Amino acid sequence: MKIRYLTLALASTLAFSLPAFADTVEVLHWWTSGGEAKSAAELKKMVEAKGHTWKDFAVAGGGGDNAMTVLKTRVVSGNPPLAAQVKGPAIQEWAAEGVLANLDDIAKTQKWDTLLPPVVANVMKYQGHYVAVPVNVHRVNWMWVNPEVLKKSGVKEAPKTWAEFDAIATKIEKAGFIAVAHGGQPWQDNTVFESVALGVGGPEYYDKAFVKLDPAAISSPTTLKAFDTLRMVRKHMDKDMSGRDWNLATAMIINGKAAMQFMGDWAKGEFTAAGKVPGKDYLCLAAPGTAKSFTFNIDSFIVFKQKNQDSKATNDFASAVLSDSFQEVFNQNKGSIPVRLGHDMSKFDACAQKSAADFVATNKSGGLVPSFAHQMAQPSAAQGAIQDVVSSFMNSDMSSKDAVAKLLEASKKR
Repeated sequence: MKIRYLTLALASTLAFSLPAFADTVEVLHWWTSGGEAKSAAELKKMVEAKGHTWKDFAVAGGGGDNAMTVLKTRVVSGNPPLAAQVKGPAIQEWAAEGVLANLDDIAKTQKWDTLLPPVVANVMKYQGHYVAVPVNVHRVNWMWVNPEVLKKSGVKEAPKTWAEFDAIATKIEKAGFIAVAHGGQPWQDNTVFESVALGVGGPEYYDKAFVKLDPAAISSPTTLKAFDTLRMVRKHMDKDMSGRDWNLATAMIINGKAAMQFMGDWAKGEFTAAGKVPGKDYLCLAAPGTAKSFTFNIDSFIVFKQKNQDSKATNDFASAVLSDSFQEVFNQNKGSIPVRLGHDMSKFDACAQKSAADFVATNKSGGLVPSFAHQMAQPSAAQGAIQDVVSSFMNSDMSSKDAVAKLLEASKKR
């Protein structure tokens, strides 16, 4: 998706709110439910404590798609909000339009280059300059497990490698349970494939094939093996998975109908809401073969240039987002972990503490990689095309060889 300016004639037919004044902090986001709304309220309180007026610009629905449609309209009108929730390569696409503010001053003051892992900081930059501020880190390569289902199936422990997955899943099914709870939606299909590919090939292969989109890596035998493995995992999903929402799949784990689900740490909120205790009622384990890797999905804000406003409101907003207190409150509500390295995790649950420890470790080892299933790694055109290939593979008898060929073509989309 290259951000395109609409015609002036179209823009003139639309109604817009008044531009931001000197101390107005207007923030576009889609945190409209549950703990997310509580977190937005906390950020509002912190910004107002610095003497600014918070103007909430919440756009619900569509996983952010609705918000992006509204945002494009506002930017075309010459009246952008101060900040907008945007993530991944879309940050650089907006920056290329020349509409974003430079955050280098506050980044230098707060030492963002020290606070943030380089792989995360790079996503927040355009041509070496900070144009966005990260909010949190979601780990995507989790496997959520019901230990009671394993026990009833005669399985001593969850699979640690894809090589042993088939036999364990088959044993679970023979005991009368569903091995893998899944929702047959394209983004969920890709969430599974991303963990499969990472577990089969490791972080170096993953980076070459799915971040750098290197043709040699995509065409390699490793990608063929990844699709073969995905086919194996697919056969252990139930026939009613098509169109199922992710939280309903999580409920199958909670209710003891299924043994495992591959989903990011936002699933933890479902277990928490059900009163389940990590380590006892459910297990949070890295997907097979990915224990020393970490696929991240980050919420972040881009900040726009303002016509009649100095940099104080912009810097105060960015400072609040990365503050210890906001990182603490927001991530406890969201199920994610603070993006700041070295944050005190004593008030977080065991799964979050494990995630934070692995975040630090993989940052040092090179195992920290962006999630392509969640728009963190690829140009939007390529990401959409790759998602279509994986989902088509999951829902047809397409051969792994054909899938690799189609994946290579999809990776060329820009």
